[in-house]
Amino acid sequence: MGNFILKRLFSMVVTLFLIITITFFLMHSIPGGPFTGEKKLPKEIEQALMEKYHLDDPLWKQYTDYLVSVTKWELGPSFKMKGQSVNDIIKNSFPASAKLGLIATLLILTIGVPIGVISALKQGTWMDGAVMFFAIVGVAVPSFVIATLLIYVFGLKLQWLPTARWGTYKHMIMPSIALAAYSMAFVARLTRSSMLEVISQDYIRTARAKGLSEGIVIFKHALKNALIPVVTYVGPLVAAIMTGSFVVEKVFAVPGLGRFFVESISNRDYTVIMGVTIFYSIFLVSMMLIVDILYVFIDPRIKFHD
Repeated sequence: MGNFILKRLFSMVVTLFLIITITFFLMHSIPGGPFTGEKKLPKEIEQALMEKYHLDDPLWKQYTDYLVSVTKWELGPSFKMKGQSVNDIIKNSFPASAKLGLIATLLILTIGVPIGVISALKQGTWMDGAVMFFAIVGVAVPSFVIATLLIYVFGLKLQWLPTARWGTYKHMIMPSIALAAYSMAFVARLTRSSMLEVISQDYIRTARAKGLSEGIVIFKHALKNALIPVVTYVGPLVAAIMTGSFVVEKVFAVPGLGRFFVESISNRDYTVIMGVTIFYSIFLVSMMLIVDILYVFIDPRIKFHD
């Protein structure tokens, strides 16, 4: 396992290097710059800003300087948010996105997987039909529509929950549900289809023929193998939802990372775009490594090849 992890860590470093390189040159290939806007700045001021942030340096020098800064985890200043660095933006906004994403992940796993299993075991019954209806609705309805319905019902009509802002646990309930709805429905469908495939295998019939209880057959033999596609899907998903969702964060006024990322694209704030992209990429490749390691614990038949 040690050699496998070392190889994966090396590939992660190479992947991150390529992501940084490609993103850097794509950002600088777009016409205009961070100080280009509807209201044009005087030429002297724009030139002074370019010199201050070293944007007038040759592109190769900007690139090498940025690589050195990244190795020190110094992601540079924001060009649009006065007095804030990219590190400060991530530090201040990531906790809200992480809390929201963590709660959404727990909802996805604790609701999506069980109802998917129940649907598979009750195939063809009204329970199966109800789960599939829920799954179709969850996948088909956009998150901003679900968010709006939640605000209307629980925020305005029943007044059980606050409609916006961020602070207490009550502020986290509706955005977490809105963020989790699509993935919860998808995981339910994925679990159901995977479970149906597994329980039709010969070794499951053999386990039942040996007189093992249905609980042992389902939870010890079938469910572990059925979870492999779910783990494959949830791994990258965790990285995506824990680093911010612009739509949900915008609707509920959550001060998360997703809002800053989208605004930085609109503002051509190169350093914020680069910094958030790198942060998300590190999160993503780390989750993919964790998923690969989890495969072995879920299914002992899977072996590492050093």
